[in-house]
Amino acid sequence: MPKKKKVKKVKKINKVKQKNKLKLKSSAKLSERKNLIPGAEEKPEIKKIKKQPTEKKIYNLKDFVVYPKHGVGKIIAIEKATIGEIDIQFYKILVEKEKLTLTVPINQQSKLRPIASINQINKCISILKTKPKIKRTMWSRRAQEYDQKINSGKIYELAEVVKDLNKNTDIIADQSYSERQLFEKAYERLKSEFEAVLNIGAENVQKKMDKALGRTQISESVE
Repeated sequence: MPKKKKVKKVKKINKVKQKNKLKLKSSAKLSERKNLIPGAEEKPEIKKIKKQPTEKKIYNLKDFVVYPKHGVGKIIAIEKATIGEIDIQFYKILVEKEKLTLTVPINQQSKLRPIASINQINKCISILKTKPKIKRTMWSRRAQEYDQKINSGKIYELAEVVKDLNKNTDIIADQSYSERQLFEKAYERLKSEFEAVLNIGAENVQKKMDKALGRTQISESVE
């Protein structure tokens, strides 16, 4: 008699296993059908429209600002736009020297800096009056350092580049092409900030800078 009970138990277990297998097969078939039938897919999640992180505007319309890689620019507009379902506010900045209009989002205004003060301009003039630092390192390395200083957006570093690359001469043979290029780039960047701060014409700014650099004798001899 006990042997029969064991047989019955085994049969019951086998039946349960078969039922479970059939359930798994049927669920797999249903999922396959859902994939084949159009419109039977799960509905996509509704994404909320993202908004630009709120930040107070540091600068106002018609303010002069400095964007390190491009120099002095003037804010000509403060606008709003929706880009990729994201609402943003941004400054439109005109860089006249490069004939370029930049778009800088409000939440990235830390990349900008206000133009220098009168005291900073006076310090720049005193830097221009000092003797240039002569380094014995390879020109390629020095050129890289000068370029980094120019694009740093720091006015004192800009003045140092102008001072170090100033040759007190307009003779092209006395300067390599790359030296002259870097000097002119730094000179024009510094000059444009002088113009914005001092609110005087380009000619007067040039005279002021050339006097500090000791280039006045050159300009007089050319005239």
